[in-house]
Amino acid sequence: MNALLNTSLTGNDMLFLLKGAAGTLALTAIAVIAGSLIGVVLGVVRAERGWLLDRVLGGLCDVLRSVPLLIQLILFNSFVSLIGFPLSAFASGAIVLSLYMAVNCAELVKAGIASVPRMTRWASRSLGMTYACDLRYIVLPIGLRTVFPSWVGLSLAIMKDSALVSVLGFFELLKSSQTLITRTQEPLLLLLIVGAFYFALSFPIARLAARFERSTLR
Repeated sequence: MNALLNTSLTGNDMLFLLKGAAGTLALTAIAVIAGSLIGVVLGVVRAERGWLLDRVLGGLCDVLRSVPLLIQLILFNSFVSLIGFPLSAFASGAIVLSLYMAVNCAELVKAGIASVPRMTRWASRSLGMTYACDLRYIVLPIGLRTVFPSWVGLSLAIMKDSALVSVLGFFELLKSSQTLITRTQEPLLLLLIVGAFYFALSFPIARLAARFERSTLR
């Protein structure tokens, strides 16, 4: 490898980057799964439970969506340390990313529910369906399918935003590359490799999501 690329990078360095990529995937998986589940609940509550809850939860969502993620990570990590409950960089990053995913996903879910025609809901209720059945079998399948492409884009954005957790000292993909750049002084090559890693992680997800979307529309 050294002879081929004329670089000081070794096989162990590539393994170090792979470990960083694994950390990025772990953070992304936790944030997307937990954030999506919380976001669906928040979105349904905001759309279905009256203007007061919508205003209260909407204000909270607006704060979390407006404050830069980097600031949220630093403030949260500092806060849990001050109250005597310090968390690892991974745990702090996973919590903050999950909440960030949740508030953005909630907006998508609310918009998806609003996109379901009111006549469709009236028709389901006139057939004797309960509110829960209407929500489960009519509203959510139609509404979530509408916002599915946006959810995929949000998930991929969370993957890239996970690089910000490096500010807490967690060795995800970008932090691992920065460590190697300091040692090897080869930033261009390493950043190209990291970019290729991100592409390799993101592109299959985007293609699978597109295929799933096409299959559900048949």
